Amino acid sequence: MKQFVVIGCGRFGASVARTLYGLGLDVLAIDRNEDVIQGMAEFVTHAVQADATEEASIKALGMRNFDVAVITIGSNIQASIMATLIAKELGVKYVVAKAQNEQHAKVLYKIGADRVVFPERDMGVRVAHNLVSSNILDFIELAPDYSIVEVSALEEWEGKNLTELNVRARYGINIMAIKHGTEINISPTATDIVRKEDVLVVIGHNDDIQKIEQKA
Repeated sequence: MKQFVVIGCGRFGASVARTLYGLGLDVLAIDRNEDVIQGMAEFVTHAVQADATEEASIKALGMRNFDVAVITIGSNIQASIMATLIAKELGVKYVVAKAQNEQHAKVLYKIGADRVVFPERDMGVRVAHNLVSSNILDFIELAPDYSIVEVSALEEWEGKNLTELNVRARYGINIMAIKHGTEINISPTATDIVRKEDVLVVIGHNDDIQKIEQKA
């Protein structure tokens, strides 16, 4: 089973960590804010308060044993760069880092990041998978075999709530958010109904996402 470490638990990082854990994966969440970590504790395998820019602290957590590091530190570009550099130097196989801008992204790639994402931009730009399937609108590769995608609701989903759809059992994916026009529900519940022209933001293994592509 793949092991993920998520560094920085703001809105994006927390959502990624909680969803990966919901998929049954081993997730270590790291943030320098103790209150944030306390709030994450029940939603991940392990939650640790630590400064990701201090190599000794991160090394002590056994980061070298993780398959994927997702670095989502927000406003502190220097901390983001240091955390990425440390993760690569410690031998993490695949490092995904969140960037604020193109210049930040160039630096992250130069120091070894395997993938750089712009969550706010990428979730609103049609890329990659819309060439393969008309109902896959946006695609962010989170790791070599896990992705976040925007999926336009299939006709068979319309009028059903999330319990009835049971997409985790049917497709192996988890729903992170539901978009209806300009409205975005970032904490959908089991009773929320999928309506015509809704867009679902989901996370899952690429093999499982392909099951949806084949439905198009």
